Amino acid sequence: MKYQKNQYSDSFSICTFIIAGGFLYWGINTFITEGPTHWWGYISIAIGVAILVGQIVAITNRSKLRNVVLAEFQENPQVTVEDVSKSTGITSKDIQAIILDLKASGQLRAKFNTETGQIKHLLTPEKESVSGQPSKYCSNCGTPITKESAQFCAYCGGKV
Repeated sequence: MKYQKNQYSDSFSICTFIIAGGFLYWGINTFITEGPTHWWGYISIAIGVAILVGQIVAITNRSKLRNVVLAEFQENPQVTVEDVSKSTGITSKDIQAIILDLKASGQLRAKFNTETGQIKHLLTPEKESVSGQPSKYCSNCGTPITKESAQFCAYCGGKV
């Protein structure tokens, strides 16, 4: 698998599935109304199938990228998002999106150190005590930043 810039965050779309379904419907409808001799139905079906295959490939590539990032964090628990980006060649934007997906699925249960950006593995999820109103929020995931000295988000590891 060859990685392309922002492949994870920009590759998959539900709208693309809808467009593929439209092409398939158009092609099948052409066969039903005008018969199998009408060539435009074949072109529509071919476009729909090509779009579907592209989206299936994108889904499998997303799974492979998630596994690569998860393995990096498991092998080196003191790693930062930038370190993973340098070692894998995956952009920081994609790594942060992968971290959010891994956390949402429960595969990665960890927080990031707010001063160094290094990951801290946790056995049980901890709730961070909120002292007053947060003054800023993470631009990547929207998590409130409660520590004034924080340079990295504790939830996704993104730079503040």
